[in-house]
Amino acid sequence: MRKSINAEQVLTSRRNVLRGTALAGAAALTGGVAQASLLPRHAPAVSAGTRRPPIIKVEAGPDAMADAAPADLSGLERVRQELVDPPFAPEHEQVASGPPKIVEIEMVTHERLMTVDEDTGASIWALTYNGSVPGPLIIVHQDDYVELTLRNPVESAMEHNIDFHASTGALGGGALTHIYPGEETVLRWKATKAGCFTYHCAPGGAMIPYHVCHGMNGAIMVLPRDGLKDAEGNPLRYDSIAYLGEQDYYLPRDGNGDFRFYDTAGDDYADSLEAMATLVPTHQVFNGAVGALTGANALKARVGETVLMVHNSCNVDSRPHLIGGHGNYVWETSFTDPPLTGVETWFVRGGCAAAAMYTFEQPGVYAYVNHNLIIAALKGATAHFVVEGPWNNDLMEQVVAPRSFQG
Repeated sequence: MRKSINAEQVLTSRRNVLRGTALAGAAALTGGVAQASLLPRHAPAVSAGTRRPPIIKVEAGPDAMADAAPADLSGLERVRQELVDPPFAPEHEQVASGPPKIVEIEMVTHERLMTVDEDTGASIWALTYNGSVPGPLIIVHQDDYVELTLRNPVESAMEHNIDFHASTGALGGGALTHIYPGEETVLRWKATKAGCFTYHCAPGGAMIPYHVCHGMNGAIMVLPRDGLKDAEGNPLRYDSIAYLGEQDYYLPRDGNGDFRFYDTAGDDYADSLEAMATLVPTHQVFNGAVGALTGANALKARVGETVLMVHNSCNVDSRPHLIGGHGNYVWETSFTDPPLTGVETWFVRGGCAAAAMYTFEQPGVYAYVNHNLIIAALKGATAHFVVEGPWNNDLMEQVVAPRSFQG
């Protein structure tokens, strides 16, 4: 006779499986130096016979933090930022009003089946923050505190966490945010550096690139409190933000060369590691899928509108280029340094986010591409801006329409 199993038993069993599989191979990245576990402090005990994850050295992990005096933030204003889906940005001030604040945000990890390319039927069980690839753009000001509530639904198949490249300490928050299905955690950190930064999931070992290459990354923009400025200190303002995430996928194929389909998240783990080891993406796209920002999904602007293009590339180098336009001001690394000006193609390092500002001067369709044009044309890294407004013949004019000629 089958015994009945309650939800808590299912959850405990799933956690035990995760401990034995999700973090396997982490020693390759950590060297296996023992000090603090990758597991949360209060994670349930591992069942007999289950492999424990490798452990790593953390100078000031949760146990050390328990002895530290809590920061006195009682006088700071708390504000809640409602995150929105890419390519859009949350409501925010370009110049901070008042002293630093505690900015509260919430993110939920979702494991969802996504179509990568409708023409070929390629799909992936995407691992996401708030259901989107990339994860939502977060915007705060320098010296604000980011207070994140991170939740992992009970129906998830995997452990998740988050590493903020903008933060200081404890593996970017990664050591303090490991949550299993059915768990939540709250992390607070101070945004001391101004610029655009990547965040991503980093459970440990081979699971780090596996999660990143399944879409679990995004960007946070930390604005200077007095806003963006040019090299002379003059204020720079934008009318809108276009948030683009460049995602490399490594989708397994069957013996006929067709893309494989998997029933649930995590089923592709072994096949994906084999595909990822080639270092050759099957797709390299903006915002999760081929055509996510073209056609009916194209970005919109008007002549005279200044757009700040925030480009996140968690795993691969990129060379953004706006065909027919430029980077009037480009911050490749930090808002602390003066921006580059008049740039034709800028550079986004793998593991970085960057910002470029442009004021559109002509109507038409502008292609925003990775100017490795093989990646743009064959792998999918192309987005479109559809710009409306009057044409300026002084900037460009067709003097003679195409016609035949006698050679």
